[in-house]
Amino acid sequence: MIDTAVLIKKTLTENSRVDQVSAKDLPFGKYFSDHMFVCEYINGEWQNFRIIPYGPMPMSPSISSLHYGQAIFEGMKAYRTDDGEVTLFRPLDNCKRMNISAERLCMPPVPENVFMEGLLQLVSLDKKWVLNEEGCSLYIRPVMFAIDEALGVKASSSYRLVIMSSPSGPYYKDPVKMKIETQFARACDGGTGFTKAAGNYGVSLYPAKLAQQQGYTQVIWTDAKSHEYFEEAGMMNVMFVKDNVLITPSISGNTILAGITRDSLLTIARDWNMKIEERKVSVEEIIDGIQSGTVTEVFGAGTAATVALISAIGYNGKDYDVPVATPDSFSTRAAKHLMNIRRGKEEDIHNWLVKI
Repeated sequence: MIDTAVLIKKTLTENSRVDQVSAKDLPFGKYFSDHMFVCEYINGEWQNFRIIPYGPMPMSPSISSLHYGQAIFEGMKAYRTDDGEVTLFRPLDNCKRMNISAERLCMPPVPENVFMEGLLQLVSLDKKWVLNEEGCSLYIRPVMFAIDEALGVKASSSYRLVIMSSPSGPYYKDPVKMKIETQFARACDGGTGFTKAAGNYGVSLYPAKLAQQQGYTQVIWTDAKSHEYFEEAGMMNVMFVKDNVLITPSISGNTILAGITRDSLLTIARDWNMKIEERKVSVEEIIDGIQSGTVTEVFGAGTAATVALISAIGYNGKDYDVPVATPDSFSTRAAKHLMNIRRGKEEDIHNWLVKI
């Protein structure tokens, strides 16, 4: 691990802003905690590790990430347990996934010890920002971007890693209405759909805007070639319960992000001896299943939303209502179980939590 006494320099804020934030109606991602962890990759090594007050940082308009898209990020959360401790949920998996993204975008991997020491010390310093109210958490955003000050299409030789955090309430307070996207695509074979590249989200904004103008919350993405098979639901993985089987699109290709919440829900389903199918899921199968009553649950799974219930799906100009989740629904029970693990109310049998 990094010798934190020597290598991570701390410059603390003189005036904490934590008292300016209320848990009541706290929006997602609007407020940021007092500090951030920063370091750079220069001359072939990560260096200049520091924790400084959160705020703007100077950068040239010529930095290559602004022109050629070398920017990736992650998302994770810290929670406060009922006994007052602060825990992180599966941070090592975020580090591993960030390095998968880095490899695809020709960026240097972040050493696990750099990632974890920066993260742990940052959250420890700002743990008063981890609110204890129901539905609240501290969302943590690591982001890495190219900082070479030069034009010309090539991989940058220098990069900056920033880890920041944001106290947040629920991403979706109510079940969401989604439109099946059949014109635009977020990913294609051989592309970057399996990564958390910034560009993946940039191309999603216009189709989402059009869907929102039509009264939908977000879109459900389908495959770029035929638009016949489901891929992701907005910024989440999409999951279905059909005939008491948990079904979700396979991540064996390279168009779907390997969601950590997705994996957690699949693990819980296995723990509960529920049958699972990871495979191609056609739009026709799910629409037919909603109409016949065999599809009883449709929901999104992601760090920001955890489990987002989908109340209706729009397809070819028609809306299909999804049955209302009950206390016995898998999505309801699994979401509660996950939260209880994070809050220390139930045993963490898979060692997902890292205590601060």
